[in-house]
Amino acid sequence: MQPLQVPPKQQGRLLIHNIAGLVQTGMGAFRRGPAMKELPILNNGYLLIEDGLIAGMGPEEESPDGIDRVLDAKGGWILPAFVDCHTHLVFAEWRNAEFVDRIRGLSYQEIAQRGGGILNSAEKLRRLTEDELFESSLQRLLQSAATGTAAFEIKSGYGLDTESELKILRVVRRLKQVSGLPIRATFLGAHAYPAEFRTDHAAYLRILTDEMIPEIAAQGLADYCDAFCENGFFSTEEVDQLFTAATAHGLRPRLHTNQFTHSGGIDLAIAHGALSVDHLEVCDDREIEALLKAPGTAPVLLPYAAMFMGLHHPPARKMIDAGLGIVLASDFNPGTSPNPSLSWTWTLACTQMKLLPEEALNALTINPAFNLDFQDRVGSLAPGKEAHLLLTKPISDLSFLPYSAGQPWIDRMILHGNPDFLAN
Repeated sequence: MQPLQVPPKQQGRLLIHNIAGLVQTGMGAFRRGPAMKELPILNNGYLLIEDGLIAGMGPEEESPDGIDRVLDAKGGWILPAFVDCHTHLVFAEWRNAEFVDRIRGLSYQEIAQRGGGILNSAEKLRRLTEDELFESSLQRLLQSAATGTAAFEIKSGYGLDTESELKILRVVRRLKQVSGLPIRATFLGAHAYPAEFRTDHAAYLRILTDEMIPEIAAQGLADYCDAFCENGFFSTEEVDQLFTAATAHGLRPRLHTNQFTHSGGIDLAIAHGALSVDHLEVCDDREIEALLKAPGTAPVLLPYAAMFMGLHHPPARKMIDAGLGIVLASDFNPGTSPNPSLSWTWTLACTQMKLLPEEALNALTINPAFNLDFQDRVGSLAPGKEAHLLLTKPISDLSFLPYSAGQPWIDRMILHGNPDFLAN
């Protein structure tokens, strides 16, 4: 397979016409509760792209003249590209041996205690040069884009020492520069305790708060700070120390929590003004009520990871019916969610968590765009936004897309307004 290349920004005026439906039109807003069913669609229209940006849209009969290039959508639909606000795509190697271990009955925690999981990834990543890590990560980024995603949050957390964590975040910065795509970087040094600090948590916490965070902030390498708040990983007291230091250095908190237990992480995240609480496979009515009172902290749900690990899915239906707005993401990583495709996430959200297709699509586009503060760039179809788009093959209606999981329904993935990045 030939390596994918970053496409140049489309120059001049490109007209896409004969579009059955333009989905998610307008600047959009973060949607909550009943509003998550709202999905503006313009039927039988055209879309105009100029120098890589959306320049206009309207009814087919009003298509403009003076165009440099015309693309016939042939009755396909156009959607904004997906926005993935939880990924770990900078890693060294896959962990398929652990997949077999779980089939044989080992739990995630048992694998971690044997030096597998996150520690396994860290040991392998420390051996790679920055250039080697960048080249493999760029291909993963572009492969993710080929499945429909054009904006990303990318976490560190597979280094677990200062040199390696900085290396990962420098790679994320290079991915942002080379791809030109909207990317946010998250420092996740509190992903697991390194083996050498397994019995001395306080010493590793001091490295995180007194060494890593100040240096990351000084170099401008991260937007956010995350932690894995779970039994056997980081306690609420430890994360409280971490977030206090991170906030003092301008890093906004996000939090992995409630994947296996009621860890107390939701209340802690809210107290620190975290932008998100991620996973929530375990989440009760009291915690949902707490999130309703904290609209700035979004539930980020990861159904592919839950499915892959055989966990209960988060109570997404209950959350929306209570009035919450949710976000869906891939959790793309080498151990527990080795699939970057948010079209699979869309299907799982509908089949396993009982979301309507429109609700799930809002959770994959406009809601994560707001969560990453990219709402002026991506997440919907509006003049001035970047032209990262999905052109589908002809379909009966929108519900066919999550219904047809695994089928190649993307006709073209358009990046930077360039329709030649991926054409099936």
